[in-house]
Amino acid sequence: MAYLVNPGTDNSVWGEPAVAFSSVVLGRKNLQALTITETLFGRLELGYGLDRLGLGTLPDDVQATTGVDIDKDDVWLHNFNARYLLLKEDPQEWLPTVTAGVHFKVNQGIESIDDKLGGALSGIGYDKEHGVDLTLTASRTLVDSWTFSRPLILTGGIRNSAASQLGLLGFGDDHATTFEGSVAFVPRDWLLLAYEFRQKANPYDEIPGLVGDEDNWHAVDVSWIVDSHTTLVAGWGAFGNVANGTENGTWWLQLKREF
Repeated sequence: MAYLVNPGTDNSVWGEPAVAFSSVVLGRKNLQALTITETLFGRLELGYGLDRLGLGTLPDDVQATTGVDIDKDDVWLHNFNARYLLLKEDPQEWLPTVTAGVHFKVNQGIESIDDKLGGALSGIGYDKEHGVDLTLTASRTLVDSWTFSRPLILTGGIRNSAASQLGLLGFGDDHATTFEGSVAFVPRDWLLLAYEFRQKANPYDEIPGLVGDEDNWHAVDVSWIVDSHTTLVAGWGAFGNVANGTENGTWWLQLKREF
């Protein structure tokens, strides 16, 4: 969504910091993610995220195909995020909230894997272990009789990136601009239901059986708003191909705490 995390009041410098931890079961793989976010002056959101991708069966498949032991069971991704509020929502004028973001990412592990494979990833498009995503996102909250007088939140945005699988598999040389969006509904004050979509590009060519084309992502979330500071999220996703296999039927849990 385009809304900043806990922006605070109009006259405050500091918003309330937020911490979230997610655990994702990808079938053959697994992912853990920790994010910390703080909003300043009600306009600038700064965040850091640390992701760990457990590679699952990929190391064994690589060794079976190439005879090479990549000597890694996981890769890590550091995310340094900044988003700025360009436009503030105006219900009277149908003006949405619009934010622009810069996301600097550093992968820890993929360069070593490429070296072990003698540059095989470089041969299909891998260029470096770091990259920058640029985002532009708009959100609009609607409350009307046709929404049963409950909030309906529509979000759409674009992302320019050279990342493979968000950067978890490194970064290519060519950037692509893709679409992402969501629809969220709040039927009760304590419940939020959402559908999310993320278009994926293909920065790398294929290595049959080891690295396949990326598929668009679809996800459904159910959020329990425990209180004004705590939210628990459960989700299901269809992520398609992730490196050496299809990861549909993915599920996850997230705990978010605001201070």
